[in-house]
Amino acid sequence: MNPRLSRLQPYPFEKLRDLFAGVTPPALPPIRLSIGEPQHPTPAFIREALSAHVDGLSVYPTTAGEDSLREAMATWFKRRFQLHRLDAATEVLPVNGSREALFALAQTVIDASRPSPLVACPNPFYQIYEGAALLAGAEPVFFNQTAANGFGIELDTIEPAEWERVQLMYVCSPGNPAGGVLTMADWKAIFELSDRYGFVVASDECYSEIYFDEAAPPIGGLQAASQLGRDDYRNLVVFTSLSKRSNVPGLRSGGVAGDARLMKSFLAYRTYHGSAMGPTAQHTSIAAWKDEAHVLENRDRYRAKFDAALRLLSPVLNVYRPGGSFYLWAGTPEDDAAFARELYRATNVTVLAGQYLGRDAHGINPGAGYVRIALVPDYDACLQAVERIASFCRSRY
Repeated sequence: MNPRLSRLQPYPFEKLRDLFAGVTPPALPPIRLSIGEPQHPTPAFIREALSAHVDGLSVYPTTAGEDSLREAMATWFKRRFQLHRLDAATEVLPVNGSREALFALAQTVIDASRPSPLVACPNPFYQIYEGAALLAGAEPVFFNQTAANGFGIELDTIEPAEWERVQLMYVCSPGNPAGGVLTMADWKAIFELSDRYGFVVASDECYSEIYFDEAAPPIGGLQAASQLGRDDYRNLVVFTSLSKRSNVPGLRSGGVAGDARLMKSFLAYRTYHGSAMGPTAQHTSIAAWKDEAHVLENRDRYRAKFDAALRLLSPVLNVYRPGGSFYLWAGTPEDDAAFARELYRATNVTVLAGQYLGRDAHGINPGAGYVRIALVPDYDACLQAVERIASFCRSRY
């Protein structure tokens, strides 16, 4: 067996199952706010596109995808992020959701023959970043995101000697779990470090289309590069997904765009890895990328749920409206794991202990003292859940 597999920590939801072992919740309808699984209905036109292209099941796909899909994705990227240019043929690839692509990029770019390679990661973070680093033969090094700096990136917590060994840096904007959004100043600092030390930047933007101010959508990595005169997108790869944007997590459809040199190597890796999107999913994805009306409706649904949740929870928990994503990152009056366990025991509502999403770095686990509340069920279920949480907090504290 690959000895690196033993380095992987249990996934957060495994830890949550262990935490709940032996706990009997009350006889109330269970409401799961622990996992970030979009649960809004898949739009009818996307279902129709899927049905109309089932003949694609009888055809082997190409790893690069069809020209029409890459063109639809490039058009979306250019429109959404106001790009001067993006070449569909050399700078865009379809992927089977952002998770497998975020993992695969590390396997593509990490040179484990170099001394002690590092992968820089936000903390707390999406666990795939750590697993991808370890299985590529690198070690993760963390920059914390805390309330002290508005859950922004603390790049100066990584020492220059460590930056010298960094080969890949993951960023996530809007962030999971805290919902922070990278600013243009953040991007400028990231690009300066990338230029100085030569590492690749992987920008996880799977939540980019869930935000609350229609006049101020989150800045993307390609957008920042373009505005800073980096139209070659050097050493930058951006990851996006239809799962959250279009409520099709089961379609496993996303996109990657950026530096043509990296895209060429990434395509070579994926060809051998066997990660080709089937024609049925490709044609369905084209329909989704071309439509924005359903995305606006999706944001309206999340906006209504956040309004209700913040109104009910603000008096009893330390909560705030994030810059984006569908998570509330709520400070807890006691240990976050104990809070999650006792909440489940009292209300049959599940939330995720924040410490499971973080690692001890720079003297703290920045996820400790928080729970992640995923406002993904429909409005009525979310409202019922936050009412139970508010009642639990009032009675307990």
